[in-house]
Amino acid sequence: MSSPAEQYAHSRQRMKYPKVSEFQAGYSFDLDDFQVQACRALEEGYGVLVCAPTGAGKTVVGEFAIYLALAMGQKCFYTTPIKALSNQKYNDLLQRYGPANVGLLTGDNAINPFAPIVVMTTEVLRNMLYVGSDALAGLGFVVMDEVHYLGDRFRGAVWEEVIIHLPDSVRLVSLSATVSNAEEFGDWLVEVRGDTRVIVHEERPVPLWQHMLVGNRMFDLFAENAEPAAGTQPNPDGPGSGTVRDSVRVDPTLLRYVRDRMRTTDLAPARHSGGGRDRYRGGPGPRWRPPSRPEVISRLDREGLLPAITFLFSRAGCDAAVRQCVAANLRLTTDDEREDIRLLVENRTASLAAEDLDVLGYWEFSEGLQRGIAAHHAGMIPAFKEVVEELFVRGLVRVVFATETLALGINMPARTVLLERLVKFNGETHADLTPGEYTQLTGRAGRRGIDVEGHAVVQWSPEVDPARVAGLASTRTYPLRSSFRPSYNMAINLVSQVGRDTARALLESSFAQFQADRSVVGLIRQISRNDKALADFENRMHCHLGDFGSYQELRTRISEREKSLSRKGASDRRAAVVQSMEALRPGDVIRIQAGRRAGLAVVVDPGLSPIADPRPLVVTEDRWAGPVTPLDFPHAVEVLGRLPVTRHFNHRSPAARRDLASSIRNLRIADQPASRRRDRTGAADDAELASLRAALRAHPCHGCHDREEHARWAERAGRLRRENEALRQRAEGRTHSLSRTFDQVCALLTERGYMRPADPDAADDTAETITGAGRQLSRIWSESDLLIAECLRSGTWSGLDPAELAAVCSAMIYEARRDEPPAPKLPGGRLREALHETHRLWAEVSEAEGAHHLPLSREPDLGFVWASYRWAKGDSLDRVLNSMSDDGTGLPAGDFVRWMRQLLDLLEQLARADAIDPAIRNTAAAACTALRRGVIAQQL
Repeated sequence: MSSPAEQYAHSRQRMKYPKVSEFQAGYSFDLDDFQVQACRALEEGYGVLVCAPTGAGKTVVGEFAIYLALAMGQKCFYTTPIKALSNQKYNDLLQRYGPANVGLLTGDNAINPFAPIVVMTTEVLRNMLYVGSDALAGLGFVVMDEVHYLGDRFRGAVWEEVIIHLPDSVRLVSLSATVSNAEEFGDWLVEVRGDTRVIVHEERPVPLWQHMLVGNRMFDLFAENAEPAAGTQPNPDGPGSGTVRDSVRVDPTLLRYVRDRMRTTDLAPARHSGGGRDRYRGGPGPRWRPPSRPEVISRLDREGLLPAITFLFSRAGCDAAVRQCVAANLRLTTDDEREDIRLLVENRTASLAAEDLDVLGYWEFSEGLQRGIAAHHAGMIPAFKEVVEELFVRGLVRVVFATETLALGINMPARTVLLERLVKFNGETHADLTPGEYTQLTGRAGRRGIDVEGHAVVQWSPEVDPARVAGLASTRTYPLRSSFRPSYNMAINLVSQVGRDTARALLESSFAQFQADRSVVGLIRQISRNDKALADFENRMHCHLGDFGSYQELRTRISEREKSLSRKGASDRRAAVVQSMEALRPGDVIRIQAGRRAGLAVVVDPGLSPIADPRPLVVTEDRWAGPVTPLDFPHAVEVLGRLPVTRHFNHRSPAARRDLASSIRNLRIADQPASRRRDRTGAADDAELASLRAALRAHPCHGCHDREEHARWAERAGRLRRENEALRQRAEGRTHSLSRTFDQVCALLTERGYMRPADPDAADDTAETITGAGRQLSRIWSESDLLIAECLRSGTWSGLDPAELAAVCSAMIYEARRDEPPAPKLPGGRLREALHETHRLWAEVSEAEGAHHLPLSREPDLGFVWASYRWAKGDSLDRVLNSMSDDGTGLPAGDFVRWMRQLLDLLEQLARADAIDPAIRNTAAAACTALRRGVIAQQL
């Protein structure tokens, strides 16, 4: 029972914040303090930035913004980074507010777009702002869920564009994962959006316990005196230190057990572990083997730690894990649950064509689900992923093997999260998980209102150090960094709407420039410290015989000249190697001079390319087949003999390789390589170098007994001068860096005819500076926007039929995965000519970008051309997926659907853009119709 004083205080708060009180009354639970604080700030008229861990309930603040907008007769847009989140939030709001009040805009779907509440992806809102959509009328609030996405290097700029361009009258509700520089982000929001309250909440709603599974034994990661929410504790040692707080020290029992395992277990075969650490060795005991996945799941089940999500970072690994559990006859469901699952799966997939079910792996998928086991990754079609999500939330699926994409906001909390490895492929290399990634993944553990505590389990292997895992779990420094930069489409739209000067000022107000300007202060301080040290170094290098600075300059020039001559010699040798490789023909027998494949080999394909160095496909005398590069040849390649090679030689056939390798060994070739002229750098004959050396010997300081001591201080001074120069360039480069890039973008667009130079006598510099081609470009939202505009303007895509236009457009959006085989055969005729001309235009655009010091546009990727062409022509799903590779491995159906969605989005842009040639628009519309069938139509 509350005291009279408390009742009075509550009454006063209800009077002061009536809307918050009304809103809170609609929930069966009390709002947390941070939620109440944010809602009250909104009712007071402020914008808010709310940073809180996964599952803490940030979306309640977004829902209050919706409630407030409806109460005020205004609209509210709710934006998310991905379509799956938009669909999920749309369904949630539909149940609360009804279909008349809620709309959805994702590019794929347009449902009730003029409703007072509209859920959309952030890209859709950006496009609406640029075209001045009528749907913006009456907009009072915008909720930006997962706003920390503005740090995404591929799509982050969209968030900043929206924040900068929203009308001043719109209040912004920004919901973010916990970041360490929330105050900095909030300061920027205050600058560009006006009064904004920053609310940071670092407590997890469900405490998280950290564990390590070693073999079949489970250990607590931290000692008993550690706090259960160790994953949320700050690390005082600074960003990325990886050190562990005293209060969360690693459990000594775990450390002893791991040391014993390392000492008594044979860890062979030795191999490099992730993250570049040393090879691990083993003891004399039995060989180490990781526990099987069915064993691990059974152990978690016995411990009462299901439902669980296991993150594997591999699509194939996720599917294989499900197959392993099914093969081991693992069952986690009752008979009644299996029947419920079967009925739900059949109902949710009833729209899929019967002939496609086998192609999609439906029966294996259904069998795993009925056992309570599933995979979840981008290679699955959306319908399958949505079934997994629904069954998991309902508690019918107990184990999900997932890639990290599951951690991006989808509402699938678990009691336990298991990490099999702490290394993942980041798009370029295998790298260790960062503390932020670790927290994002393990943040799934612990269901609010269901679990008393959550559990994060790391599976031990010889390359996993418990102390390092503790560092990941206890580090709390995840700064948000802007990835914003001006694009061609952005520049055109800004100039057409507000003129170049105002556009430049808008870009200067971006978070990227805000952070850059702040960093300049630190650079200036470092330069000042270096200047003081430099004065000391110059005093120590003083020589009584003369100016040691000029003497040191001679030494430096001599060193640079020697290096230049050496580089020239290496360049000449490489040019000779490339020239000799370009002359190779099928059947030439050569000697690979370096690398693991050194020895005799026969060329089966010259591997010539018009845009890259040759990479001949060879078969070696030890039966290996593969491409070689100039790096395998320190000297020009010599043809040592000839062997007959059939035109369609199949290098994947072991028998064909064996026969050809036998022929190489039987060929009579001299053991010693042909004699070669001795490589020389040209230093002995270089007049400039000889002159510099003579000047050095004649310098007064050359005879100083302390010459080398002076030289050491002079070298230090030289390094510090170079460091200061680099720091000054960085400081200069960061000041007004975005506006300079914007000017370079505008200069290129003017040079290529998309903009006209502004008339200096005109009253303004807005619409008259944009040409017809520029208006086309302003309606193309794509990473390859300028190249697409070039193709449209030049008529490269004119005359194509719908299937051909779909195929050539696929090269604009598709990006092959690292492990994908080379693109299969391409259609001929007009389409092949269009692809060739498109690539020529890309090379021309790239050259212009290089001249203007701009990042190069992405090269067209032909990997999806054949699949999109055949699908538009009416081929079956089975044939199209398998056509993606020569070896029959095919393309995952989920990837096919995802790329088709992006292709349809681009084609629909072409079909709707008024500035584009009507013939192209009609062809694009027909291409959309041809593509939107079967599994694609069902998944839109």
